[in-house]
Amino acid sequence: MMALNRASVPLLNPMFRLQWEPAQSSYVLLYPEGMVQLNGPAGEILSLIDGAVSVQAMIDTLEHKFPEAEGLAEDVVAFLLEAQQNQWLTFQV
Repeated sequence: MMALNRASVPLLNPMFRLQWEPAQSSYVLLYPEGMVQLNGPAGEILSLIDGAVSVQAMIDTLEHKFPEAEGLAEDVVAFLLEAQQNQWLTFQV
């Protein structure tokens, strides 16, 4: 498992597909055995993953979109680490 730093670029595990699910009004991660319904912040974070954007760029985008949020950088990093542990994503430098 690769260590995360702010220059890291998250990549969605190819076994998962992120999509907006109108019936549930949320993002979901689809995989061969099922589906994970994501809460709002998790969906916002994962929707920024495109294989090119760094963790820092994601944080900057979210801070601009949600200027009232405090401690956002730490929350984003914590979520990305959890997503990595769940094998939803990996990181490249």
